[in-house]
Amino acid sequence: MIIGGIQKSSFIDYPSKISCVLFTIGCNFECPYCHNPDLIKRTPNDLTIDPKEVFAFLKKRRPLLDGVVITGGEPTLQNDLFDFCEQIKMLGYPVKLDTNGTRPKIIKKLVKKKLIDYIAMDIKTEPDRYSPDITKTYKADDICDSIQFIKKSGLPHEFRTTCVKSIVDKDAIHAVSRLISGADLYALQKVNIKNVTVLNPQYFETHKWQYDAQAMEKLREIASKFVKNTIIR
Repeated sequence: MIIGGIQKSSFIDYPSKISCVLFTIGCNFECPYCHNPDLIKRTPNDLTIDPKEVFAFLKKRRPLLDGVVITGGEPTLQNDLFDFCEQIKMLGYPVKLDTNGTRPKIIKKLVKKKLIDYIAMDIKTEPDRYSPDITKTYKADDICDSIQFIKKSGLPHEFRTTCVKSIVDKDAIHAVSRLISGADLYALQKVNIKNVTVLNPQYFETHKWQYDAQAMEKLREIASKFVKNTIIR
């Protein structure tokens, strides 16, 4: 596992649990609003954390932590993700996976092997509208496959959409909400580019990006017709 960061405790990343958050390096998307740009591509100068140090920390903190979140980057790109999750499970921790859904076969295998306990999938916009702002190379069918599998997986789950005006509009929310109809939770996330480092700040110089509170509520109302538990973050 190529681990680029660790948040030793979090009260918000794993619902109802105090968790440790592990950040993997490497992603197949280039979302302009990404708050973890250092994790997108690996370079020779990247400082990484030895997995042995992670396991030693998790073993020591077992009385204080309730779960582990594996996020990124995109964790499903990691070649040894299965072994890594298995070792965390052996320590007695439930595992939450954050994913962009581009590798449904990996997600299915993780669930089949009972290596994860909660799934959070980011849906950037309508699956056929990811290019060019999110990525130029992807398969919309993979996104849809992951969505349908997660809904039927039997595991606690949530879907999330970061609401950037130029990428997400009312039609997109309507389409995504229909795709995830019946899901456990749908979180509409407010975008924040102020006082934070994002992957492509120049993007926001030429594109409209921010919804106000009233507009976010209108998006939530659209989504709530399909997903009962729809929230704004």
